[in-house]
Amino acid sequence: MKRMISLTLASVAVALLFSFGFQTSAERSSVEERFGSVAGTAPVTGRYAFDKNHTAIEFRVKHFGLVDVPGFFRDFTGSIDINATDMTKSSVEFSAKMTSVDTGVAGRDNHLRTADFFEVEKYPEMTFKSTKVEMRGPTWYLTGDLTMKGVTKSVTFPFDVVGFLPDARSGGTRVGVVAETTINRRDFGVTYGGNLPNGAQAISDNVRIALNIEALAPKAQ
Repeated sequence: MKRMISLTLASVAVALLFSFGFQTSAERSSVEERFGSVAGTAPVTGRYAFDKNHTAIEFRVKHFGLVDVPGFFRDFTGSIDINATDMTKSSVEFSAKMTSVDTGVAGRDNHLRTADFFEVEKYPEMTFKSTKVEMRGPTWYLTGDLTMKGVTKSVTFPFDVVGFLPDARSGGTRVGVVAETTINRRDFGVTYGGNLPNGAQAISDNVRIALNIEALAPKAQ
C-alpha cells in the first residue's frame, strides 16, 4: 500500500483546497446564494484550523486488481487561509505523522511503517503546502508541493467548498471542503510489490486520495 497519502492532505491534505474567492459580483451572488441555502452563511475570510474530530484523510489502493483497500492518517494538523474576496489568494498547509497510518489491520500497518513503504523512522512526516489556487472551467483546483519519504512533487486537487456555518460554541465560522485526486506511489519512492501471473498488480501504483475536511476559524475580534 504504497502511495498512501492522503493528503493532504494531505497530502492532501491535504487539502487544501479551501480558499474561496470570487472574481465578479455575479459569481459572488451565485455562490453566496448556493452556500446560503446549504450552510446558512456567506463565505468568511480567515484562517481555519482543521477540526481533527470531523476531518478524514483517506487513501485507497487496489489489491490484486480486485477491490480498493482503504486507509487513513489519524494524526495530522492543517490550516486553510481563506480569502473570501479573491479565492486565488487563499492557501493551505498540512502535515501528517506517517506512523499514524491506519488500515484497520495491525500487521499491515506495521509493514507500511517499514522501509518497504513509508520508512517512518527516517521520514516521520508527510507535508503539503499550496502554491496555486485557480479555476478551470467550472471547477476549482488547488496545486501544491506534497513531500513524502523525502520526495517532493507537485500535486493538484480538484475541490469543492461545501459551505460555511456559524459555530455556536466558539462564535466562529466552520467550513466544509471535499477533494479527491490520484497519485502514483512510485513517484514518491514507494515501490514495494510486483505483478501477479495474470499481469495484475499485487498493489496498484495508483493511489486515490480523498479529503473530507471540516475547519474552524475563531470569532473575529
